[in-house]
Amino acid sequence: MAEKTFALKGIVIHTPERDQFEIHENHYLVCQDETVVGVYETLPPEYTGIPVEDFTDKLIIPGMCDMHIHAPQYAFRGLGLHINYREWTNWFELYAFPDESKYADLEYAEMAYEKLVADWQKTPTTRACIYATIHREATGILMQKLDEAGFVAYVGKVNMDRNSIPGLLETTEESITETLAWLDDCAGRYRTVRPMLTPRYTPTCTDELMAFLGQLANEHNIPIQTHLSEGLNEIEWVKALRPVDSCYGEAYDAYGLFGGTVDAVMAHCVYPTEVEFELMTKRKNLMVAHCPQSNINSSGGVAPIRDYLAAGIRVGLATDMAGSNTLSLFRAITDAVHASKAQWAFTERQGDPNLQCTALSLSDAFYLATKGGGALWGKMGSFEPGYHFDAVIIDDTRLRDFRPRSAQERLERVILTSDDREIYAKYIYGRRVL
Repeated sequence: MAEKTFALKGIVIHTPERDQFEIHENHYLVCQDETVVGVYETLPPEYTGIPVEDFTDKLIIPGMCDMHIHAPQYAFRGLGLHINYREWTNWFELYAFPDESKYADLEYAEMAYEKLVADWQKTPTTRACIYATIHREATGILMQKLDEAGFVAYVGKVNMDRNSIPGLLETTEESITETLAWLDDCAGRYRTVRPMLTPRYTPTCTDELMAFLGQLANEHNIPIQTHLSEGLNEIEWVKALRPVDSCYGEAYDAYGLFGGTVDAVMAHCVYPTEVEFELMTKRKNLMVAHCPQSNINSSGGVAPIRDYLAAGIRVGLATDMAGSNTLSLFRAITDAVHASKAQWAFTERQGDPNLQCTALSLSDAFYLATKGGGALWGKMGSFEPGYHFDAVIIDDTRLRDFRPRSAQERLERVILTSDDREIYAKYIYGRRVL
């Protein structure tokens, strides 16, 4: 049972604003009723005598939010880089679809999801938006394991009633019936895990299925997740399937699945047209899940994240396992900065040696991994008063050199070089889970 009121003492680092880290050296981070009270150099009199976990000289950061991940693909992480762009659809045929079809076997699902959740616990992630598979029972296994581990998550039973392989394809009627049964299964069952409607993407969902999901989402206020404008071939495919739409986003918006009234997380968003970009700015419940590593792995490109942010579009960060090969959002932060720098160098600099770089900074990307994505849960991803108390404690002793380094330098080194050995403790909603 978590203490209702307690404090952590250590080097508190967060990004209330995108453009800079806010650092408090060996301060007290106070939690009351699962919520941040504040950060203090000394404990206020009213908190004298509360339990204090002493993490002096360790780094304390907000829990991170992985806004797009395919849980069943963890088994084949690190595979597929040999596939070139022209043959990228083979990635689905060789790995994604065959592996996902295995989750009809509940014994396999039990083993695979047990390993995923155990390994995920050793990362800075505390919250996530997660794809499962079309299999209702296996999706329930994943949700149960996440809930038992203390994660906060939205999980989706995937909907696919066209353009898939045998064993990973539903009829429209089956998809509707199984989705309703899954929602019944979820009702009141989990403490911190919730359902999220998950049409895989337009090419695998008929208009009839999309219409059903849109009505369900809006009538019951259930958030949705899907893919948008990930690659040029995919965009052309959507045009062929729905020539009536002026952009890919309209294929979702036509059914109320584009952040109009319910939250909608759109993964990738690499190639928005002017029409699509304008539509995105009007849908205030829409969030972009930026997946920098998988976008590069698939030769998809670099999403215009700075443009989205400038336009007021919400953006979070994602690993997109197994389009990427890691569960760590530290790596996603690094990839986001690298991709943004490359985009700036090749599209804006144009050989000018004196042009100031406007790529995403480290604090920008850290913000996206914490407060940016955390906005889906309201006040999350920061240590400002009133925010949900998710915290990760990092022991960077193994990474030290023989010179004094600032707290920000230490955090930067952790982001660029650490692994699960540096994750010392983790709190979610004020409850220690690691």
